Amino acid sequence: MSDLIIVGGGLAGCEAAWQAAQRGIKVFLYEMRPNVMTGAHRTAQLAELVCSNSLGSSLLDRPSGLLKEELRRMGSLLVDCADRAALPAGGALAVDREVFASLVTRAIESHPNIRIIREEITSIPNQPAIIASGPLTSANLITSIQQLTGEDHLFFFDAIAPVVQAESVDMQIAYRGSRYKVGSAEAGDYINCPMSEDEYHAFVDQLLAADRIQLRDFEGEIREGVRAGENHFFEGCLPVEILAERGRDTLAFGPMRPIGLRGPGRGARKTFAVLQLRQDDLAGSLFNLVGCQTNLTFAEQSRVFRLIPGLQNAEFARYGQMHRNTFIASPRLLSATLQTREYPDLFFAGQITGVEGYMGNIATGLLAGVNAARVLRGIPPLTLPPATMLGALCNYISHANPADFQPMKANFGILPPIAHPKISRRERAIQCVERALLSLDPILSQFQINS
Repeated sequence: MSDLIIVGGGLAGCEAAWQAAQRGIKVFLYEMRPNVMTGAHRTAQLAELVCSNSLGSSLLDRPSGLLKEELRRMGSLLVDCADRAALPAGGALAVDREVFASLVTRAIESHPNIRIIREEITSIPNQPAIIASGPLTSANLITSIQQLTGEDHLFFFDAIAPVVQAESVDMQIAYRGSRYKVGSAEAGDYINCPMSEDEYHAFVDQLLAADRIQLRDFEGEIREGVRAGENHFFEGCLPVEILAERGRDTLAFGPMRPIGLRGPGRGARKTFAVLQLRQDDLAGSLFNLVGCQTNLTFAEQSRVFRLIPGLQNAEFARYGQMHRNTFIASPRLLSATLQTREYPDLFFAGQITGVEGYMGNIATGLLAGVNAARVLRGIPPLTLPPATMLGALCNYISHANPADFQPMKANFGILPPIAHPKISRRERAIQCVERALLSLDPILSQFQINS
């Protein structure tokens, strides 16, 4: 067996390192922070969450919930850490960012088979490796990847939502509650800021008119991408101002829809839209603005978001921002095992492969780590059944049409179709879940540490 180099100490890299090390592989985990920082990270912690603190739905009949269940059964370190760092979030799994990163960092640092090296990797290693450098891959490594693939790198843009101090929210206007009362029944897991139709339209008008941050010159090619249209953003991370450009009431029927919520003393007809705030730390002192990823200037964020009832005196602990994320042309490069087709001992994992969302990053890291360990031990790598959510994601990124390849998050649409077309959406979801877990059961022994 040879040693394994893993590039990137994010979600995918940490999960991959843990899985390979648990299987007896000596892992050298390279993380460039804090020596070289990115435009979005703030600390040197491993597995730092930079966009949202939510890992998606925990409900089993939702795509993200199914993927979590698959990962729990396969022995995911990071899902276990997320469960231990969980915050109240209704039916979602949200975490305290600092607690989560600390749990992961301690686990990786203390593993006898993992050595963390705080250096930037500027080229693809000429030995067994997993590239999990993430969407903020450095320019030097991107150049090396371009040389390997022979393709121009693809790019898209991601945006981060603002975070406010909980004590600055006016609870005489805002109220606690979760949609359909899912979560903590005694108080509700979210803070809700209700808006009348006039208040909502006043907010949207100012949102659309607000100044946006000018992109830096070193990302000059981004300017053309922004002008080219929305396809350069992950759909789930569209800046709120761009989403509002689709139509004046788009937000009211999207992230600010009021359904499933009824504040004390407020009739359903009086509330036209609701901005939800989700807890961001265990102390409950910080809340992030759900669905409000933005590229507005910091001054405009203060002005525009304070137009929302309940946030008129909001104190911002962190402003939103936009940054470039990078992903490769996976259908031309990868197999469903996450190996590169040309070099069987070179793997890619995480968001750089074109999977969207935290859970997709963790999941591909798990599979890459397991398969890299198997290859180094002379065992054939695993291809997961496409009826499983992780198998479907890996099948998508390795077999999509390269001409219109776009990042993909877990969803039931990428699973093989259910044979019974005349059933409800919920019944279809339940059947997809049952089929996925049945498909996974026969191969779970392959994920045992001594397999």
